[in-house]
Amino acid sequence: MRKLLILSCLCLLSSCDLFTSSEVKTQQLVEKELQAINWNDVDQFPLFEVCDESVSKSSQKECFENTLLLHFSKTLEEFEFILDKDVNEAVYVDFLVDKEGKISVLNIDKNRIIQEQIPEFDGIISRSLKSLPPLGPALKRGMPVNAKFRIPIVLNSEETK
Repeated sequence: MRKLLILSCLCLLSSCDLFTSSEVKTQQLVEKELQAINWNDVDQFPLFEVCDESVSKSSQKECFENTLLLHFSKTLEEFEFILDKDVNEAVYVDFLVDKEGKISVLNIDKNRIIQEQIPEFDGIISRSLKSLPPLGPALKRGMPVNAKFRIPIVLNSEETK
């Protein structure tokens, strides 16, 4: 009976985390926490100086996107495009805001009509990003992170008669 009691105690002690080091426990806790984080979402969007960081996340996103679209709009107005036919198309610009707040174009998704009629469009958008006002990076858990975004730019032309 005594041997059975000792064997039971040994089995009980070996099954608990009593012999696990604190470093291993910490690593397990960190791994569990990292798995629980949604890395596809940021806690704070990249912000321009005109945007308020104390507003809701949706308002931050709206300010960020509106500031970008206004900047693109002003840039495109500076150019006079000669078009063969009316254009009413959306162009999607994929870009990255890095941990330092620098923005770069990843891809510009446009159809054949835009490519044929405005071949310089990609260069204009890329140059436009260089003249953006200072931008703070996106934050996740208080740490700056890279963030990818897709902004639609609607190109609309009307023939003047």
